[in-house]
Amino acid sequence: MVPLFYLYRCHGACAEVDSDTEAVAGKGFKLGCISCKRRSEVDGAATVEWYFRPKGEADFMRIYTYNEDGPTIEHDHFVDRVDWNGSKRSNDIQDASIYLLNVTFNDSGTYSCFFNRILFYENYEYNTVVTKVVHLTVVAKASRGTASIVSEVMMYVSIIGLQVWLLIEMIYCYRKIAAAGEEALREAANAEYLAIASESKDNCAGVQVGE
Repeated sequence: MVPLFYLYRCHGACAEVDSDTEAVAGKGFKLGCISCKRRSEVDGAATVEWYFRPKGEADFMRIYTYNEDGPTIEHDHFVDRVDWNGSKRSNDIQDASIYLLNVTFNDSGTYSCFFNRILFYENYEYNTVVTKVVHLTVVAKASRGTASIVSEVMMYVSIIGLQVWLLIEMIYCYRKIAAAGEEALREAANAEYLAIASESKDNCAGVQVGE
């Protein structure tokens, strides 16, 4: 679950959202990596490389690549344990997330995701490299982080706020309907009074004519 207050930047239909950082041993985990183009209308192409530095180690190892030919697992430790979870059916990759299967405690460490992107302008090509870093901790049992608790509290606050708003709307509508009903009754009473007055006037005129 992505915490509610993660910072993100929007670029058209793309939004950069930070990856979760706590995985549970024996379960799957999505390593998020999103890099949105600054100019969404410009065509582009990108290849992706993932690197991993185990906890306590000094060097990174390349574990996964993705390009126009598809995915390649580069390290034996991750064979049959990594699935592509990013952009599909396009070389213009903006989401390079991967899904790690059957997480182990040895998967704790730092993951780096590299976007090697080419933007195709009318008269030239522009090359850029974007790096995203995920510090992953593997635990035996899922723990509820502060952000998760805050998200749940905010959800309940939103629900209560919505119910209060609906109650206010109901009271407002009831009063409006009641006021309209009272106005209709007054208009009906006035109309009846005028009808009686008119009839009395006609009766009086008839009596005078008879005399």
